[in-house]
Amino acid sequence: MEHTGDTMPLAELLDERRHLVEVAYWMLGSRVTAERVTDEAYREWYGLSDDERSRIRRPRTWLTHVVGGLSLARLGPEGEAGGSAHRRGSRDDGLESEVSEVLQRAVGALSPAQRAAFVLDSILGAPVSTTPGGAKRSVPDGTADLAVTARQGLRVRSGRPASPHQHEEIAQAVRQACADGNYEGLRALLTDDVTAYFDGGGKVRALTTPVTGDEHVARSLLTLLCAQPRTTVNTWPVNGRTGLVARYDERVAAVITLDLLHSRVSQVWVVLNPDKLRSWNSPASDGK
Repeated sequence: MEHTGDTMPLAELLDERRHLVEVAYWMLGSRVTAERVTDEAYREWYGLSDDERSRIRRPRTWLTHVVGGLSLARLGPEGEAGGSAHRRGSRDDGLESEVSEVLQRAVGALSPAQRAAFVLDSILGAPVSTTPGGAKRSVPDGTADLAVTARQGLRVRSGRPASPHQHEEIAQAVRQACADGNYEGLRALLTDDVTAYFDGGGKVRALTTPVTGDEHVARSLLTLLCAQPRTTVNTWPVNGRTGLVARYDERVAAVITLDLLHSRVSQVWVVLNPDKLRSWNSPASDGK
């Protein structure tokens, strides 16, 4: 399933990034380089305007071809050898077929001069100064802290703070509503003007603008946290209060904090940035 302007289910969001990394790894033979190429592909995605992104019918396919082009641009004698060694050691016919198509499209997009530069790079090690397609790449700062930026623009809201026990009850109710797919039940837990912020750090295809209003926030949370195989959502202490921790294949994939106003959720902060979740997935994180 392809999603363009709405939230993606957590499982699909992570599977997409994993797929892109595997394509780059298959071509380059280096896991570290594959992660960097995938990050760069997402930066290109977020470098597009909202209108440009809305016209892409299959974002995952678009991202796959960008990864292919970026990997092709990196391929030199050493990269080609590394990729070949990986292909000989671990063959995936389905992935090989997709990568072959990506390569054909990427090479076909090269101008004669670019194709010659690529051949020289592969044979003689001469640096390639152009990229497939020749388009100027827009690379925004994908690592900006969305939460900090958003908080700076929020108006001060008054109200009696919820007790730790009350906060835990609300967090549990939000978790249960998401698990049950209970749209109306989740809406009842939110303020009318609730706002949700999604921090993907430019490293996953998450929403880039805040979602406002109980209807939209409820739909976004239900989509992100809907019941999926290998996905679990539990309450957990987050920054001294009860929040939600979503895991995919036992790996923490999202950490969610809730701000309350008059016993209802007024702000939702969803951290999806893999870099910010490293401490949650480190061996030292007992119980996480």
